[in-house]
Amino acid sequence: MKTFDDLGLSDNILRAVKDKGYEIPSPVQEKAIPAVLTRKDLLAAAQTGTGKTAGFTLPMMQILDETGDAKLSRGRPIRALVLTPTRELAAQVNESIKTYGKYTSLRSLVIFGGVKASPQIRALRDGSDILVATPGRLLDLCQQGACKLDHINILVLDEADRMLDMGFINDIRKVIKMMPKKRQNLLFSATFSKEIRNMTRELLIDPITVEVSPENTAAQTVSQRAYRCDSTSKTQIAIKLIKEGNWEQVLVFTRTKHGANRLSKSLDQAGIQSSAIHGNKGQGARTKALAGFKDGSVRVLVATDIAARGLDIVNLPHVINFELPNVPEDYVHRIGRTGRAGQEGDAISLVCNNERPYLQAIEKIISQKIPLTDVDGFKPELWPAKGPTASEVQKADAARKKAARQAQGGGRRKPAGQKSGSKSDGAFNPSAGNSAGGRGRRSGPGASRRRTPRGR
Repeated sequence: MKTFDDLGLSDNILRAVKDKGYEIPSPVQEKAIPAVLTRKDLLAAAQTGTGKTAGFTLPMMQILDETGDAKLSRGRPIRALVLTPTRELAAQVNESIKTYGKYTSLRSLVIFGGVKASPQIRALRDGSDILVATPGRLLDLCQQGACKLDHINILVLDEADRMLDMGFINDIRKVIKMMPKKRQNLLFSATFSKEIRNMTRELLIDPITVEVSPENTAAQTVSQRAYRCDSTSKTQIAIKLIKEGNWEQVLVFTRTKHGANRLSKSLDQAGIQSSAIHGNKGQGARTKALAGFKDGSVRVLVATDIAARGLDIVNLPHVINFELPNVPEDYVHRIGRTGRAGQEGDAISLVCNNERPYLQAIEKIISQKIPLTDVDGFKPELWPAKGPTASEVQKADAARKKAARQAQGGGRRKPAGQKSGSKSDGAFNPSAGNSAGGRGRRSGPGASRRRTPRGR
């Protein structure tokens, strides 16, 4: 069994790792750290909660510490860039860098949207070795001339699959065109989808591939079950489960921002302290809600998929899928919030009759059946022997969305910055850096028990 001492890390980095009490690397750390230290490109796939963040932050800091003049006090150029899909994940990656780089002279800085840009611009003027950023805000600051990327020698795309899902493809293209062509590229993703493989072919050069778990599998330490219900009874069922189970820390997923707000309000009215986080919430409100959830003052955190991506909540015991995602891979990401680092977790899904095809798609992708029962006192009335087909559900969804758009005044809103008539086929092509396109957002619906650095 290897220890961190066997991975080629420097004394400065090892000292910080040992300060945290970590001795044994997780599988992804054991494979990724030596690979990154070879200075070659890397493609890594691992489920959430397996220590991916430390898998790239530790070797990245060592390379920068060894190759740069970190004694500069001001104006030092950015030499490493980490792109993440969400504000929360960006903040957590930056915190990991500060934790494990405390015995180096390296500086790190995090920038993201949802807050004023002026303090970030001032911080950029002071200089930073490592920049952690979300693509949208980074591109804005680069276009204003406040940030330069012409000294980047390490690029990390963290949660690359989610960045593509969220519509960041054009921003990433433009950011890459601002960097030197000669650099080390590290791409981390939960899955190796077709889109990720397209990105890999264009971005990475002869990469080392690391894959530590099968694609789209749930952690074995997570207990999964589902309850039949009608949509009108979901809120009361959630309240019943939380109260009767005496659950003190519960992460609940909804498909929409408005749904998250409604559910949070209903929970509060039932005497269950809760907060909602989603894309419409300001960064201050999101940070406060997450802090309250972690310290126990907030019992239930209600979140959309995008807001919850990358959340690192130690020993989270319960996850509820208030609504099933229509993308089955998102189910794996959701329940991956619990059962992390070998801990046990509980994942519950509330399933309406019209969500049955989503449940079947999830069972297919995780290669297992999820036990499906009724909740005492809530026998569903709308569950016939034969449920709707997937095509019927998709048609109903399309009709509902069309009606909603018409009620709001027609037409689909274009993502910010997208020019009329512009298109993107989703293929990754850095040479298309001048393509039109904005920062559209989509709001749709384990490691072992050994202690490992979990930078998230």
